[in-house]
Amino acid sequence: MLKPIQQETDHSAALGRDLRALRKARGLTLNELAVRIGRSVGFLSQIERGLSAPSIRDLRTLASAFEVPVSWFFLTDEGDEAEREYIVRANNRRALGTTEEGIIEELLSPDLGGSFEMFRSAIEPRTEQPEFVYRETEEAGYLVAGQIDLWIEDQRFSLTAGDSFRFDHKPVRWHNTGDELAVIIWVVSPPVY
Repeated sequence: MLKPIQQETDHSAALGRDLRALRKARGLTLNELAVRIGRSVGFLSQIERGLSAPSIRDLRTLASAFEVPVSWFFLTDEGDEAEREYIVRANNRRALGTTEEGIIEELLSPDLGGSFEMFRSAIEPRTEQPEFVYRETEEAGYLVAGQIDLWIEDQRFSLTAGDSFRFDHKPVRWHNTGDELAVIIWVVSPPVY
């Protein structure tokens, strides 16, 4: 009987840590997030500290506020408990995006803590980010497969599998110009997801 309670407590604590890291990565205060989701600061604080668990309805509201799928907040019980802090198995990654959007990103880092995050982007053929995106981050990437055009500020670079890049606090956009899936491994500091 104690094991399920312990698992629930562990899950609440992990969910709270991830929610706090996600909020901070997005540059939001507890008060700002509380206003966005129509809940109290105390409610969010209790979740972040692992003292209470949000309902599915609250998770949907939080997911909408952060523009992530609800599944982002669910941890699986697969794998060795001792390795969860350090290892992410290929079948246990958290995913963002959909094939309808043309891009799926998977978190490769074990959690949202730390000074950087690593994720994998799979970009469908002919998919592009038409508008420049600017983040307060330093980013590096390695193109595992496919080809992309990458604009960093006003410079355009054509990259193929095996090429890599890095930029610091610059506007960027991309376009998969090929007929195959482009796969990029990104390292971003500080974390944004």
